[in-house]
Amino acid sequence: MLGVMLDCSRNAVMRPDKVKEFAAIIKKMGYDTLMLYTEDTYEVNNRPLFGYMRGRYTKEELKDIDSYCVGIGIELVPCIQTLAHLGGIFKWWDEFKAVNDCDDILLVGEEKTYELIDDMLSTISECFSSKKIHIGMDEAHRVGTGKYKDLHGERVRFDIINEHLHRVCGIADKYGMKPMIWSDMFCKLASGDGIYYDECNDISKIREKAALPENVSLVYWNYYSNDKDRYLNRIKLNQAFGREVIFAGGAWAWKGFAPDNAMSIENTEPAVSACHDRGVDNILMTVWGDDGAECSYFSILPTLMYTAEMLKGNTDGMKERFFEIVGCDYDAFMLLDHLDTPGGRHDYNPSKYLFYNDIFCGLNDYRCDGTEDGYYKALAEKIKNIEDRGNFGYMFDMYETLAEVLSLKSDLGIRARKAYSSGNREEAAAVASDCAEAVTKLEKFHKAFEKCWFEEKKPYGFDIQDMRIGGVIQRIKSCGDRLLQFAKGEIGCIPELEEEIIDAKCEIHWSRMISPNVITHYL
Repeated sequence: MLGVMLDCSRNAVMRPDKVKEFAAIIKKMGYDTLMLYTEDTYEVNNRPLFGYMRGRYTKEELKDIDSYCVGIGIELVPCIQTLAHLGGIFKWWDEFKAVNDCDDILLVGEEKTYELIDDMLSTISECFSSKKIHIGMDEAHRVGTGKYKDLHGERVRFDIINEHLHRVCGIADKYGMKPMIWSDMFCKLASGDGIYYDECNDISKIREKAALPENVSLVYWNYYSNDKDRYLNRIKLNQAFGREVIFAGGAWAWKGFAPDNAMSIENTEPAVSACHDRGVDNILMTVWGDDGAECSYFSILPTLMYTAEMLKGNTDGMKERFFEIVGCDYDAFMLLDHLDTPGGRHDYNPSKYLFYNDIFCGLNDYRCDGTEDGYYKALAEKIKNIEDRGNFGYMFDMYETLAEVLSLKSDLGIRARKAYSSGNREEAAAVASDCAEAVTKLEKFHKAFEKCWFEEKKPYGFDIQDMRIGGVIQRIKSCGDRLLQFAKGEIGCIPELEEEIIDAKCEIHWSRMISPNVITHYL
């Protein structure tokens, strides 16, 4: 298997026609498998609230996509969740509270849980030709610690999750399916010390608890390392269970707006080499959409191309073949990585934190060195000058307008604070004027981003983008108005600008980067 997994759960459900387009492209590259990662974004028999208003794929849509993929020689494989990562359904508390342990985790041992999973798998069996199914099981960190503990007392968590796996695999067997799982929880809990397999080296402990179902395969995922020895060790740990091992690497589309093809390729090379040395023949490249799915999934096509060519043992002439397949220049796609490398920095997602950074609170101002405006202005011009855009003109337009926004917005907060602290009301008025210009650029970006989203994805989930981008627009308007009041002498104090900016190592996710104030609160 050489496959790609597309995340269709983080508010961005790819349109069926675009799934087909994506499948056709990767088939030409040499891939034979496409997975759709759907937590609660597929129709489930007998469950009208499962994926309600989330853009879920209907059974008819899945059957149509499957039929198309079969016709071009791509195996379409369902990738779902049967333990954790099901927070979406628990919004409908009255409907699903009986199957909730805690957090986003299903209640193991509860018969209603297995009735739900049976409904999931019966639906899947109707819609997919493939008998393979990915049933998830990852990152259930607090499994057995909520309602389960109230009902059954404290138990070894490996035993809890393994019993659940046997039940789910039994249901899969009922429908003639061969399941695979993410292996992290099993390696973590089987080690006996509750750490991830990236730190666990005691194979003997894993062997003691290796009584997994016979029909399950283990998917070892690692997107973060360029150390071949690390991959070799972790593959060996997974193989200790005595089950088929599949490797999942990452095509980085989940940092924010921009892709990171360069890092994806850098990390995939040693991983593929380690897979070859350990006899792992099945490789999956994951395309996640964490924290908003702002990045176009087509932007990581260079990573997928390079991986396929590397597995063939020849990357010479790759760029020419990329153009033949995609209809666009390889280096033009790679240019999009540069949205996250202002001044050569290697922060996680500058284009995202600079976009959302509040110009008064300035949580990320400490990261700026004053060169960002010129950097992004030059980058916007480079993207604008790309000639061979193929069918992806809408995508490059979106990234061009993003660079234009960042060329002005990146240092607005720094300039506002400097003008205020020095009492320079003339400069404060100039910053206020630039706030108005930033709003114009943001509105232009919103339109381009909206076009890109609707070109590739269903409309569900764009309501959140409207709120996020609209919030930035309104906030800049508000700050600009107060700066202008200060410039005119109508107010003498802007309390936020009185605060010292501290290098507080602000988090990389939207809800943590936009404000120090409370975004959500759970009682």
